[in-house]
Amino acid sequence: MTYVSGGFSVDGGTPQELRIDLLGPLLAWRGETPVDLGPVRRRAVLAALVLRVGTRVSHEQLLDDLWDGQVPGSGHKVLPSHIHPLRKALDVTGAGPAGSVIRSGKGWYSFGGDGVRLDVTELDERAGRARRAKVSGDVSTAMDRYSEALALFRGEPLTGLPGQRAQAERRRLLERRLSLRLERLECLVLLGRSPDALDELAALSTSDPLNESVLALRMRALYGSGRQAEALNSFQGMRGRLRDELGVDPGEELRRMYDAVLHQDDDRLLGPATGRSTAPAAQPSFRRTVNDLPGDAGHLIGREAALAQLIAPAPPGSVSIMTVDGAAGVGKTALVVRAARELSDRYPDGCLFVDLRAHSTQRRQVPERALQRLLRSLGAATGELPDDLEELTAVWRATTSPLRLLLVLDDALDADQIRPLLPAGAGSRVLVAGRRRLAELDADRRITLEPLGSGDAVSLLTHIIGEDRTSSEPEATRQLVGLCDGLPLALRIAGSRLQNRGAWTVGYLVSRMAGDEHRLGELSVGNRSVEAAFRLSYDQLAPEQQRGFRALGMAPTVEFDVLTAATMLDGSSLDTERILEGLVDTSLLQHSRPGRYRLHDLVRVHARRLAEGEPAEAVTARRAALRLFLDAARSTSDFGPAGFPTGPEPAGSPFEPADSPFEHWQDAETWLDAAGGELADVVGHAAALGEADYACWIAEALVDYFVRQGRYHESRTALEIALTHADEATDERMATALRNCLGYTGVYQRRYRRARTSITEALDLSRRRDDPFEEARALAALGAVDLSVGEDDRAMRHLTAAVDLARTLRNDWIASIALVTLGLAHQFRRRNEEALACFADAHTHAERDGRPRVLGRTLTCAADVHLRLGHYGEARSRFRQAVELGEQVGDVFLCARSLTRLGTAERGEGNPSAAIALHHQALLQHQLLSPLTDPSYHWLEMDIRSRLGHAYLATGHVLEARRQFQAVLDVHESRAPRR
Repeated sequence: MTYVSGGFSVDGGTPQELRIDLLGPLLAWRGETPVDLGPVRRRAVLAALVLRVGTRVSHEQLLDDLWDGQVPGSGHKVLPSHIHPLRKALDVTGAGPAGSVIRSGKGWYSFGGDGVRLDVTELDERAGRARRAKVSGDVSTAMDRYSEALALFRGEPLTGLPGQRAQAERRRLLERRLSLRLERLECLVLLGRSPDALDELAALSTSDPLNESVLALRMRALYGSGRQAEALNSFQGMRGRLRDELGVDPGEELRRMYDAVLHQDDDRLLGPATGRSTAPAAQPSFRRTVNDLPGDAGHLIGREAALAQLIAPAPPGSVSIMTVDGAAGVGKTALVVRAARELSDRYPDGCLFVDLRAHSTQRRQVPERALQRLLRSLGAATGELPDDLEELTAVWRATTSPLRLLLVLDDALDADQIRPLLPAGAGSRVLVAGRRRLAELDADRRITLEPLGSGDAVSLLTHIIGEDRTSSEPEATRQLVGLCDGLPLALRIAGSRLQNRGAWTVGYLVSRMAGDEHRLGELSVGNRSVEAAFRLSYDQLAPEQQRGFRALGMAPTVEFDVLTAATMLDGSSLDTERILEGLVDTSLLQHSRPGRYRLHDLVRVHARRLAEGEPAEAVTARRAALRLFLDAARSTSDFGPAGFPTGPEPAGSPFEPADSPFEHWQDAETWLDAAGGELADVVGHAAALGEADYACWIAEALVDYFVRQGRYHESRTALEIALTHADEATDERMATALRNCLGYTGVYQRRYRRARTSITEALDLSRRRDDPFEEARALAALGAVDLSVGEDDRAMRHLTAAVDLARTLRNDWIASIALVTLGLAHQFRRRNEEALACFADAHTHAERDGRPRVLGRTLTCAADVHLRLGHYGEARSRFRQAVELGEQVGDVFLCARSLTRLGTAERGEGNPSAAIALHHQALLQHQLLSPLTDPSYHWLEMDIRSRLGHAYLATGHVLEARRQFQAVLDVHESRAPRR
């Protein structure tokens, strides 16, 4: 199933297929095009017919269904006024009366179901699959199938439709949904995951306190969670309610459950012991619990009512959305984070936090970037994700549909930024904080935060500085609260200064604040501002802290570590950490996570303004930070730090560092990993501050890092930002280099037409500017494109020219890459000797260059030829070296590919048992890749399983071989285009 505007459509459906959904508002599509069904009464007519699909419905019955016996004055004449527009909307062009989906005869109408997809029919199919899986003992699969069935509900069935028939069907379908929910929750209990079922069961019990089936299952879940006494007490509570309200005793099912809990009958309550013993042990491998919530903001005063609303039980079975809006500094983030932390134990599948940066000085978080980050947080992918928002949204919904998540979206701009991020899992909750009220977003609760009232503001200040100081100066305390305008951020900053300055009186602080005329527009409320609080906090810092604060305003990322700050301050890590911790104490700096710091958005603006007052100092600090990112990116590049012909000289070799802050290139890569999705923003930061050269150098240097991780979208973003500023750079090579890098990214992304355009531009430009280095890069890249699209002769011409030019330049990296590709061209034409000669030559250059990934590639290419020629010993030796290199650099694809081919070499040497073990190791490596991001994921699986099947045949295990070959066919079938 795929989600389209307003509902579901079936993958592989024809463009003209009609689908009608009743499990929510009545909707219809022809293909992927929504059908306008007209006013509510007309929709009710359609629903009455669809609910009796294939059955003749008399005019009288239709009228009675829709008007509950109060037939309008026009009588039977009113029906054609609805039927005719429905036929016009639903029928294919030229269908005619005989081909209409609504048939008619004397005194009757009927809806024909042929060729029409109904979500109620699909509900039956999914529920049936779930039931069959459960009966067969596959409870885990049954739970997934029940989740899929429940996902078809889009709210209350037949929402808003009038009439007795619609009301009756609505009740029936809601009962069906409840039944499916209970079946799914029972699966959790049978799998040994009773605690995961309790929240939803508690909500169901609250909404229907007399439902004995719900309570029976809840008692089982309580018992499975080790809460036997609570399970017994809940039975007693139900018995009291039934007697008080209905005058009856609990039914037989509930009494049996009470007896089982009383006697600790595990088999009756939790299922067979064998099923319970295996399911919990297997669970951790299928679910990675994530908690990305930031640290708690401290004591919360005056927000009790708002907090109670945010943590109150949400409507069951749906995604609950709650919004908090208010002025900057009013405490929105503090409130939603506190609420999220109190709710976190109710959401076992993860608690996620995203700063959407609507009012940040950094680039706004677009939905595409936010979705990529969320999917990576859940472990859904480690490489490239789709660029397109619609595709990303589909992946996000598919990933989250079986999960119950808590998602906090901070600093949101509008509903368009939020809607794609909403999880699909029933029971998930979303807390949104932003300055706007987001009236266009459908929310279950809306909370507008106002500045604290005088009493609450005094209480907050008293909590910070102590009752002795506030009670001794009540008037000054009230004046300070007034100057802070009740904003918690301002109160905390002012209070922290009083905490750290015991000799100050509150009145003295009031006099200092009242005399400060600076204002920070982004933190204004009416004609008041917290600029005085920011400025005061800065003024009271020691000189080294002031310099540190100004420097942090120039940091190119929202989050930063001690190394970044130390580099900007040209100080030691120990001294810098002391400065940072001092700033944390003053509430000017935040601990975002262990080892990472950040400035509040508006505080960062203040710091940057201060930095701009010291222009020479600001330039030094920002260039130091940019140089750090450049050195890290160049260290991780396959070029190596010394392989870039222009730009700053390298601080040290990646293997024998001199002044480099990174002992090894892997350290630089780990440091870049910590920056997460902000690396492209570093390029934008440099460009925005007029550092065009650094923007271009960093974008170029990051390409290898991005491509290795499959982060093609980020690579293109950084390059395109830099390319728009290339003409401003003093380094004339950049205009050519960035185009080459765009082409290089396109080759790995398999977007060959786009890649050829960029590389051809680079080649022309390099020749006009007499730049042989970039010319050689462009020729090598063009050869790769030519070979990929089947133009072998053209590829060989370009690659031979690239090799000759690289040798003239004595550039081992370009020479090795071009020779490997040239060798592949010979290999594809079965010119084995020529191919081996190219690979040997490439290996010589790669050894001089010393980069493990390039070495590994030359080895595997040569080993492939030896394997084809039956030189199994030669192949085996090279594949083993490639595996070691892949493990050294964490290249999962290289490891998996080399392991399975090593297995084939072992089989050729007469060691099929060793081959089988190696193929299974390759499959384990393959599982670390993501089908969403790795273009070769499915091809590699088919290759491994095919080789494994042949190894099983060699040992006489025919059935095992058959399973592997069938798996190959299944993967191929799943990837084949649908008709």
